[in-house]
Amino acid sequence: MAALYLPSLFSLFSFFIFSQLYPLYNAQSHIGSERKFEIEDDQFWKDGKPFQIIGGDLHYFRVVPQYWEDRLLRAKALGLNTIQTYVPWNLHEPRRGQYAFEGIADIISFLIHCQKLDLLVLLRAGPYICAEWDLGGFPAWVLTVEPALKLRSSDPAFTDLVAKWWKVLLPKIAPFLYSNGGPIIMVQIENEFGSYGDDRAYLHYLVQLARAHLGEDIILYTTDGGSRETLEKGTIPGDAVYSAVDFTTGDDPWPIFRLQKEFNAPGKSPPLSAEFYTGWLTHWGEKNANTDANFTAASLEKILSRNGSAVLYMVHGGTNFGFYSGANTGTNELDYKPDLTSYDYDAPVSESGDVDNAKYEAIRKVISKRSDAFVTSVPSNNKKMAYGRIQMKRIAFLLDMFNNKDLVHVVSSDYPLPMESVGQMFGFVLYMTEYTSKGNGSVLSIQKVHDRAQVFISCHREHIQERPTYLGTISRWSNRPVNIPYTGCGFTNKLYILVENMGRVNYGQYIFDRKGILSSVHVDGRELLKWKMLSIPLGNLNESSLLKVVTRKKLKNKRPPFEPAFYSGQFSIASDQISDTYISFRDWTKGIAFINDFNIGRFWPTFGPQCNLYVPAPILRAGVNTVVILELDSPNSDLYVKSVTQPDFTCGLTRSRARQSEIRLSLA
Repeated sequence: MAALYLPSLFSLFSFFIFSQLYPLYNAQSHIGSERKFEIEDDQFWKDGKPFQIIGGDLHYFRVVPQYWEDRLLRAKALGLNTIQTYVPWNLHEPRRGQYAFEGIADIISFLIHCQKLDLLVLLRAGPYICAEWDLGGFPAWVLTVEPALKLRSSDPAFTDLVAKWWKVLLPKIAPFLYSNGGPIIMVQIENEFGSYGDDRAYLHYLVQLARAHLGEDIILYTTDGGSRETLEKGTIPGDAVYSAVDFTTGDDPWPIFRLQKEFNAPGKSPPLSAEFYTGWLTHWGEKNANTDANFTAASLEKILSRNGSAVLYMVHGGTNFGFYSGANTGTNELDYKPDLTSYDYDAPVSESGDVDNAKYEAIRKVISKRSDAFVTSVPSNNKKMAYGRIQMKRIAFLLDMFNNKDLVHVVSSDYPLPMESVGQMFGFVLYMTEYTSKGNGSVLSIQKVHDRAQVFISCHREHIQERPTYLGTISRWSNRPVNIPYTGCGFTNKLYILVENMGRVNYGQYIFDRKGILSSVHVDGRELLKWKMLSIPLGNLNESSLLKVVTRKKLKNKRPPFEPAFYSGQFSIASDQISDTYISFRDWTKGIAFINDFNIGRFWPTFGPQCNLYVPAPILRAGVNTVVILELDSPNSDLYVKSVTQPDFTCGLTRSRARQSEIRLSLA
C-alpha cells in the first residue's frame, strides 16, 4: 500500500528539517552545561545529574510507521524515560548490497519521534539481535556464501560483511548520539553472546568497529544472562564496554547485580536489567503466554525501589508482519518451534496499542513512585471496528504457477537446492520432478526438510492433466515418509513438493538454518533427479507482491481437498470508519494473508493458539479493501473470513496433539 511506504513530501521535508535543527537546538539549550551521558560511582549520569533508566523495548519494525508516535506516547504515559530497540540487519539489507531505510525500515524517522517526545534511546545495533526475528536479524543471503560462514564469530569472511553493514548503518545514527544532540545514550554490540560462544576476538572487533564510526564518547554495552558462565563468555573486561544483565522476572535481582559488578570496572556498574520480562513469547501450538500483573509489578519494584534501572521487555510487542517471525529449537534441531505472527508478549501496551489493562496500571503505579519526570495522561485505547463477514472466492491454484508464462524464475538442477540458493529468501518454494509409478505403490522419503513439505502427484492421461492429488505432509519435526499410490500413469507422474519456510531459528546452536529441501529425495530408496524449483512471488515487508500475476485465472469454486489455492474477497469502509480491526481465520487451516497487498502474516488456527490477525488502520483505506489469502490445505467450508474487534488466542489443539494430527495426515 503506497500510503504505508511513501510518506508525503511535506512529511519528508518536515522530518528533514527536524532532524537537522533539533540536535542543534538541543545542543544550544545546554550551553553552560556539557551535554553528556556517562557512568561514574556505579550510577548513570545525565548532564551531571544522577539518572535512573526506566525504559522499555519497542521495536519500530513491528509497528507500522503511522503508529510509532502513538505507541511511544503510551510508553511515555507509563512513566518511561527511555526506549530500547533492535536494528534488524535483514530488514535493512534484504538483498546483498541493496539497502532499505524507508517505510517500516525508516529508523531515522523513528529516532526523531523518540527525540520529539523527549525519550532517550538504547540502540541494539546487532549485528545479531535474536528478538524472535528471522535468523536473529541476519540477512538470509548470508547462508548462500561459500564456503559457509561461521556466524557470530571472528571468521574474517563474516566480519567483513558486518563491517560493510555497519559502515552503512552507524554513520546514519551517529548524528543522533546524545553528545551530538540526539537521543541515543548507549549502543549495544551483539546480544547475549555469552549464551552462544566465547570468541572474545569477535567482541573486540565489534568494539573497534563501533568506535571507528561512533567515537569514544558513546557508551557501548553488552547484555547477558545473569549467571557467571554467560557473563564470563559474553563480556569484555575493563571499562571499554559496560556489561548489563537480564534474568527471569521474579528472581532476586540484587545478588545478580552484585555479580554484574564483577564484570565491570570499579565504579562502572550501575545495576541495569536490560531485559525485564513483562511477559513471554509464544510458539505455534502452545498456550498463549501470560504473566500476572501484580507479580510483574512487584518484581519491577524490587529493582526500582533501590535505585536500580530496568528496561521492560516488552513495553509494546507489536506484530511479526510479513515472513519475519523467527523460531526456536529444543534439545535438538528437529524440536522446531516457530513463533506466532502476534508479538503481543503480554506486554502492558498490547499488540493493538491498548493500555486499559491490569498490567499497564500496576506497572504505572510502581513507576510513578520513582519517576521524577512528569507522567503524562494515559491515552484512550484506539478504536476498533468489525467490518463483518467477508466472502472469499478461489481465484488460482498455487500448483498451476508452473504453467504461468509470466513466471520466469524457475531453476533447474539434478538435485533439489535450498531455498536461498534459488534466490527465494522467505515464504515458499515449489519443487517438481517426474517419477515412474509401481503397481503396488511407492514410498517417498526426504531425510531433511525445513520446514514443512506438502506432497502432491499429478497424472497425465492422453494430453489430459488431472488435478494434483495431496498425499501427505513431511515436516521438520516428524519427518515421516509418505505413501504414493499406484496411478497407472506409467512415466507421466509429476511429483510436486511445496516447502514452506516457517521462520529461521533465531537463537542457539542451530541458527545456521537453511530452508527448503536440504537432502536428496528418494522413492523406494531410489534417488530422484532432474528437479525444477519455482520461487513463489509473495511480498514481504517493504517488498511489493506479485499477487496480480498469480491470481489472474478465473476458477469455479468447486474445491478439491487439500490443494493450496489463492482466495480473494473485498469489503468497503466509509471514510469516517477506518479503524483497527482483526481478521478471524477460525475454520481455515494454514496460510498467509494480505490486506491491500500488505502481508499481515501467517495464520494457523488448526495448530493455534492464534485465531485472528491484527490489521492496523493505516493499511486500510476508504472505499474498497481487498483481502487475498493463500490457504495451504482447506478453507472455511463457506469460504468467508470475518472482521472482528478483538484478538483471539483460543484456537487449535495442544502442540503435541496437533503434531500427532499432522503426522497422521502425512501417513494417510
